Amino acid sequence: MFKNLLKIGISMAAVAGFAAVTTSATYAGTLEDIFARGKLVVGVKADYAPWGMRDADGKVVGMEHDMIADFAKRLSAKAGKTIAVEKVVVVASNRMQFLEQGKIDMFIATMSNKKGRRKVVGIVQPDYYSSGVAVLAHKDSGISSWETVKGKKICGIQGAWYNKEHGLKNGAEIIAFKGVSEVEKAVLDGRCVGWLYDDSAFIPRKVNAPEKWKDFSIATPVVANVPWGAAVRLADRQAPLGKALSEAIIAWHKSGLLIKLENKWGIPATTWLAEMQKKCNAGDKICNDKYDDGESY
Repeated sequence: MFKNLLKIGISMAAVAGFAAVTTSATYAGTLEDIFARGKLVVGVKADYAPWGMRDADGKVVGMEHDMIADFAKRLSAKAGKTIAVEKVVVVASNRMQFLEQGKIDMFIATMSNKKGRRKVVGIVQPDYYSSGVAVLAHKDSGISSWETVKGKKICGIQGAWYNKEHGLKNGAEIIAFKGVSEVEKAVLDGRCVGWLYDDSAFIPRKVNAPEKWKDFSIATPVVANVPWGAAVRLADRQAPLGKALSEAIIAWHKSGLLIKLENKWGIPATTWLAEMQKKCNAGDKICNDKYDDGESY
């Protein structure tokens, strides 16, 4: 009896082991598939200037697009041939679904690295940028703190985690739109007295279009500063594609490329990027490809 149970246990372990190896091999093949077809399919933003936007000719450009171009060059060097980039425009409400559904291989799309999201997609380490949450409000809105958003019509983006955490919980009436352009129009048209979003989106607008936004300012304290993460499919995070993306981000921090791109796109210098460059060059564990205590949000 014992021998039979032992045989069954060994057989089940063997099956489980085979399944694990098969799954690992399947996802290890994602990068091989990219090399075979000569193309990386990546999710990008086109509604979040200057990280992702459309230029005068309708071409999607921006800081994250430059990062993707550099990553494609790195993959090309590994493959020994040119790896082209096919861009699929995503928004906050569908970027993770597109990755899960296999419509894209990865994305770099202004996504905050939150714990719940790491259960759905493979967010790689280290993070590449960081931002906080605030309300950009009209000068006559009466908003001067988080407490004063109560009862006010505030515009937001569908799928943004802070609509609930910092809008609804403070008593604001959130009017959610699918994309940034719709929110921007609603705010400028006066349908909302403020805009709940990343402070990183407000600063370039105030810098690059001061006349357009002259009646608006960041009216609340910036809270919930959270780094941004690039993502592959969940099982790809520890596979070759995820490792290659982590390797690239580490190199971007060490070389100062991200700081140069920030300057190129007119983004005010951030302390977070400067500190990350120092930490990465000093060998700090926050700049490796693994999650450690204290790196969870």
